Amino acid sequence: MAAERQAIRTLYRRFPKQLINSLPVVSYGGRIITVNTADEAREAVDFLLTQPLLGMDTETRPSFRRGEHHQVALLQVAAQNVCFLFRLNLTGITPDIVRLLEDTTVDKVGLSWHDDMLQLTHAASFKPGRFIDLQKHIGELGVEDMSLQKLFANFFGQKISKSQRLTNWEADLLQDKQKQYAAIDAWACTELWKEFLQLKATGNFIITDDDTQDIT
Repeated sequence: MAAERQAIRTLYRRFPKQLINSLPVVSYGGRIITVNTADEAREAVDFLLTQPLLGMDTETRPSFRRGEHHQVALLQVAAQNVCFLFRLNLTGITPDIVRLLEDTTVDKVGLSWHDDMLQLTHAASFKPGRFIDLQKHIGELGVEDMSLQKLFANFFGQKISKSQRLTNWEADLLQDKQKQYAAIDAWACTELWKEFLQLKATGNFIITDDDTQDIT
């Protein structure tokens, strides 16, 4: 019985904002591979489509002036222990990247994917394949805060830093901090999805509104 009690996870219905900064910052420990050419994109996609689960996200150069808009600059795709950063501002959306986006065999997990897809389809015509949007499922557990940072804090007790979000994703060379940030956002989606499936299957969780509870 003691082991069963320890297995019960406490999740916040709405994660207390004041707790975010007290959490340890998560880092990505897998390989990060930057994709700069069409040939590299083909090799990356060939590998990714052999994987059972992918996490995906995009980054766009921020706009600071009214009326200024930019195309998606980066598509990050995380598999087990490796994340590929497709530099779309250099390659465009190649036929192989379209092949990945249209694939219907591999589960691809993202957060608020409707917005990402809308931006990507502005750059190329394709029919989205097999995508899972975390925001459409996590609520089944009773969780209401759906930002990636709050979800990861809620499920794993770690903070995803957002310090690189407004950096230049079209820079000639991406900085290591940018690469880490991008990889974490894609990888976190796979971790959240796996944890969601486990909690849903086992029921080993409770929902609380009490911000004095221990999230671990």
